[in-house]
Amino acid sequence: MNQEKRAEIFRRLQAIDPHPATELEYGTPFELLVAVVLSAQATDKGVNLATRRLFPVANTPQTILALGEDGLRDYVKTIGLYQSKARHIIQTCKMLIDAHGGEVPATREELERLPGVGRKTANVILNVAFGQPTMAVDTHIFRVSNRTGLAPGKTPLEVEKKLLKHVPKEFMQHAHHWLILHGRYTCVARKPKCGECVIADLCDYKDKNV
Repeated sequence: MNQEKRAEIFRRLQAIDPHPATELEYGTPFELLVAVVLSAQATDKGVNLATRRLFPVANTPQTILALGEDGLRDYVKTIGLYQSKARHIIQTCKMLIDAHGGEVPATREELERLPGVGRKTANVILNVAFGQPTMAVDTHIFRVSNRTGLAPGKTPLEVEKKLLKHVPKEFMQHAHHWLILHGRYTCVARKPKCGECVIADLCDYKDKNV
């Protein structure tokens, strides 16, 4: 796929949704961090239901740490893998207090040292909370990048590197959200809605059901 076609894809996605945002509900970088850790292999809607109960009670490293692991589990037990996630969040709260003055760090290296935070989670925090032009490749972005020909790759890291290289700079800040939303609602896994897709004519997918 050439660069002009890539730019046109993002122009069209931008026209539909000029200011895309994460569907996770949060008010601070720390709330976002907790929500993203909880969202692994879970839906944003499910996470939001849990954090709507949790955050009014505890939404800082200190207050969540005061709940303890058992107390935190009660708030997040509706989410898959909640036991390990609760453990990671409690460990993360301790590290944030001990090493970062209770604040969420704004570098990938420091974020990836936090329990339960991998490259994808770090990229979400850097992009959404701190406005850095990163690319968090989840299943939706991986699928859309390969299916359309935008940035084909065999691994999320390969796709991430190609996107960072090829997405035009003027679209980089929001590209991650446009691709997630496109994969979540239009370029879905089983039956992509090619007939409703604004970039169908630019897409390399051979089995379009237009």
